[in-house]
Amino acid sequence: MNTINWEGVFPAMLTPFTKDDKIDYAMFEKNVQAQLAAGCTGFILAGSLGEGSTLDGEEKIELLKYSVDLLKGKQPSLITIAEQTTKVAVELAQDAEKNGAAGLMILPPMRYKADDKETVEWFKTIAANTSLPIMVYNNPVDYKIEVKLHMFEELAKCNTIQCVKESTRDITNITRMRNLFGDRYKLFCGVDTLIMEEVMLGADGIVGGLVDAFPKETVAIFKLVKAGMYKEALDIYRWYLPLLELDLLPKLVQYIKLAAVQTGLSTEFVRAPRLILEGDERERVLKIINDAVASQLSLPDYLNL
Repeated sequence: MNTINWEGVFPAMLTPFTKDDKIDYAMFEKNVQAQLAAGCTGFILAGSLGEGSTLDGEEKIELLKYSVDLLKGKQPSLITIAEQTTKVAVELAQDAEKNGAAGLMILPPMRYKADDKETVEWFKTIAANTSLPIMVYNNPVDYKIEVKLHMFEELAKCNTIQCVKESTRDITNITRMRNLFGDRYKLFCGVDTLIMEEVMLGADGIVGGLVDAFPKETVAIFKLVKAGMYKEALDIYRWYLPLLELDLLPKLVQYIKLAAVQTGLSTEFVRAPRLILEGDERERVLKIINDAVASQLSLPDYLNL
C-alpha cells in the first residue's frame, strides 16, 4: 500500500501567475525552495490558495509534473481534488497518479450539498479508482459539507484514506478523532489561527496558508510545540496571529499573495474573477504585513530539535 509520511508542515501552495495570466514557474520554484529550506515536508497543489477552481485540468497536471521534477523525491507533491462530478474527480485522480503525484487531498463534492451517504460514496469511489494515499479535507465552514465521525468510521475501511485536514474550527475534533480512531487517521490542522492549539492537542501536522510567505515561523511553531518548548512557540504564535487571521477571510488568496510578495516568494497577480487589491483595502492589509515584517523575531534553532 502506498503511503506518505503524514507529519510536519505541508504548505497549501500558492500558484503564482505572470502579468499575462500564465503560471509563473520560476516564482513557484523560488517558493518551493524556501519551503524546503524552512523544513516543510509536503506540498499541496491546486487548492484554494492555488486558485485550483480557475486552473484547467491541463494546467493542474503540468503544475504537478513541474513540482514532482523539482522535488525529485525529497518531499511528496499532492494534488487537490475539488470537483463537481465523481467521474471528473476520478479522472483527475488517475491523471495525477500517472504523472507522479504522491497523494491526493480530496474535498467533498463541489456546489451540490451531498448528504452523508453521498459524501461517503464520493470518497470511497475515488479511493477505489486510485492507489494514491488520501487526505480528506473536512471544512464545513467554507464548503458546507461536514464529514462526521460516523462517516469516518465508514471511510476507515478504505486503507488509502489515511489522513484528515481538520478545518471544522472545532479544536475538540482532534481529541474526538483520537478517542474514536486512535492512530488510524493522521490529523492535520487546516486552520492557520489554530495551529498551535491543535498541535498541542496531538495533531500530526499542519496544512498552512501563511506558510507560503513565512515558512520558517510556521515550521518553528510546529517543531517547538512537538519538543515541548511551549513558551518559545507561543512568542512566535502571538507575533504571527495578525497575519494568520488573513487566512480566514474571503480574499485570503489575494492577502496571502500580497504577504508573499513582501517576503519575495510570490507575484501579486491573481486569476479573474479575483482582482489585485487596491485602495484602502490594500493599504490596510499591507500595514498588517509590513508591521509583522518589521517586528520579525529571531528564531531558535528549530530544525535541530
